[in-house]
Order: sequence, then C-alpha cells, then structure tokens
Amino acid sequence: MTQQHAFLPEYWEPELLLSQPHACGYLPDPMAATLYVDPTTPMDMAKFEYLLSIGFRRSGTIVYRPWCAECTACIPVRLPVAAFNPSRSLRRIIKRNQDLTVHQEEPVFTAERFDLYRRYLNSRHADGPMANPSETDFYDFLHSEWCTVRFIDFRLQGRLLLTAVMDQLPNTLSAVYSFFDPDENHRSLGSYAILWEIEQALRLGLPWLYLGYWIADSQKMRYKSRFQPLEAYILRQWRLLPEQTLK
Repeated sequence: MTQQHAFLPEYWEPELLLSQPHACGYLPDPMAATLYVDPTTPMDMAKFEYLLSIGFRRSGTIVYRPWCAECTACIPVRLPVAAFNPSRSLRRIIKRNQDLTVHQEEPVFTAERFDLYRRYLNSRHADGPMANPSETDFYDFLHSEWCTVRFIDFRLQGRLLLTAVMDQLPNTLSAVYSFFDPDENHRSLGSYAILWEIEQALRLGLPWLYLGYWIADSQKMRYKSRFQPLEAYILRQWRLLPEQTLK
C-alpha cells in the first residue's frame, strides 16, 4: 500500500492509504483503486459525517472512496429530501408495497436475514466477488462499532421480503445497502427502500439522504437517477446534476 494525503480540516487529518490497482466492479475496461482511511484511525459519527460530505462511504468499519488514476466515473450523490417530489412511477411503487409492515431493528445477525442476503447476492451478483457470502462477510460488510446502524425489515404477513441498512448520523442519513427477495422483482423493493429512507429523513428533520456512488454507464447504478433532484460531489463541491445528465 502507498500513503496518500488529501485535504481535511486542520483539527483532524487522518492518514489515508491508497490501494494497489484492481479490477473495477462496475465498468469493464478501467483499472480501479481505492482511497481509504487508515483502519487504525479512531473514528466516530462526527468524523464519518464529515467524510461523507467530501465523497467517502463505509464498508463495515472501512471508510473509503474510489480514487482511480484514469477514471472519474464514480460520482458521490445525495438527495436533498425536502425538494424531493416522487414521479408517477415511484408513487406506484409506494402503493404497490402498502401491504408491507416495517420494523426498525438493531443491526444483529439472524439466520433469516442472512438467508435473504445470500439469496439476493447469488441472484443479482452471482458472477461478482460478493457471491456465496459467509456469515462473517455479512457482519463485516454491514456492521459498524462507531456508527448508529439501523436494519429496517419489511415483511409481508410475517415473511421477510426486504432489509434496508441505514446509518443514522446527527445531521443526515446514509443508505448503506439493501437486499431483498429475488422472487419479488415486481415490487421494485430496492427503490421502495430508498423511498422509505427519504420519508424517514423528513420525519427526523434531516436535510440529506446519501446514496453512495452514481455511475452513468453502469446499469447497476442507474436506478439512483430516478430520485431527483440529485446532488453530486464534483471538484470538491456539491452541485445539482442536470436531469438530462441522468437519462
């Protein structure tokens, strides 16, 4: 690993590490690299919230962002929830899932959640590095010791259809991941999870929902363009993405 420093406030400057080049998980041609905070750095929610605001994310307790030499396709995006107005198709998704019950739970491992997670990955990402996960993979990816993590379970007559993993921070929400029953594609459960998180941010009076990275040429990431207005972190500044860019 090689060390790489980036601009951070004077009161806190964590050590940043740059990975060796590796295959990109979203685009076929470019080699990728990842910039991440030294895992030995003490982390808390205030620090993580700041890092979110400059384009970082977390995977478990690892805080990272893409940092590729020849590609800038991964764009951090967030939704200003007060300005969100769902389209007709999104309103249909809300109506379609009104029969689900919602339960906010602690971020603990259960066999039921793990079975859903494994089925989802093996259906949607069977050819990727996340396929055939172990129980440790599940825990290491979603859990964080220094962040308030919520598992939101959506059930149909008691049966778990969807779990959305969400970080609740002092001034924002961050959508970490969601996994759902692959036999229920007609419900658009991934989009429904985001719609619920938008409503939760509004209920809590929080201004933004962070949605991770948007990649214009990646089919896996294109769904995020359904949620507008979408702000992108480009050249160290959050700016509104024009609608025509998202089509």
